[in-house]
Amino acid sequence: MTGSAIATITLTASQVERVLAAFAAPAIDQQKVRWGMVIDLKKFNELPLAKRKRVYDVCKEIHNIPIFPTAKDRVEWIWPADFEHTFPSQFNHFLPEEIENLEVPVLCNHCENPPCTKVCPTGATWKRDDGIVTMDYHRCIGCRYCMAACPYGMRSFNWRDPRPFIPKLNPTYHTRTKGVVEKCTFCVERLEKGLQPACVEASEGSFIFGDLNNLESEISKILREHYSIRRKPELGTEPKLYYLI
Repeated sequence: MTGSAIATITLTASQVERVLAAFAAPAIDQQKVRWGMVIDLKKFNELPLAKRKRVYDVCKEIHNIPIFPTAKDRVEWIWPADFEHTFPSQFNHFLPEEIENLEVPVLCNHCENPPCTKVCPTGATWKRDDGIVTMDYHRCIGCRYCMAACPYGMRSFNWRDPRPFIPKLNPTYHTRTKGVVEKCTFCVERLEKGLQPACVEASEGSFIFGDLNNLESEISKILREHYSIRRKPELGTEPKLYYLI
């Protein structure tokens, strides 16, 4: 008797979600867009403390970022800093007090000329065609060359196994291991579903994300109409993270 073999394919919940998302939204042409972000510091600082904290916390929850009990082991993708240390070349004591005292959310700048990608020996970190500097954690060997090359200190290293320190596991996002570097990726997994980065959604309009190549996009209009600054512009890395003050 002859018959046909039928292969059974079992997909995880996250795989099913990605398949459905691929059919729900058209693929973004990475060669035509150039993602960037603007943070309106005054608008962000006007938010109540609990809402500002939510901007940082939602990133941890979605991306399975561990909460270590000791500061030396800290892993962060976005965190609060002060104006003086964030913008050392633009800070002076003649600035208005309301600017000096601003809380500044810092995250990967997704530089146009990222020095971190040039030193990685395995290609574990690279710049996508849409400008996002991302990572393949399986290819990371933990040499930390990228950490040394980043002039902004925006990468974290897992000195310990991070998995026991994830308060509530998000099963739709992968976890990392000891000896791996990680950082903000502009939520590429959300962009593929047509969503905004998580911090942008939580920011109540103080974070603006969009296509810098589209002159009619909200982010392009804001940058044309308002004065903005970037971190360490003298280095020539051309960050795609802008701040309004």
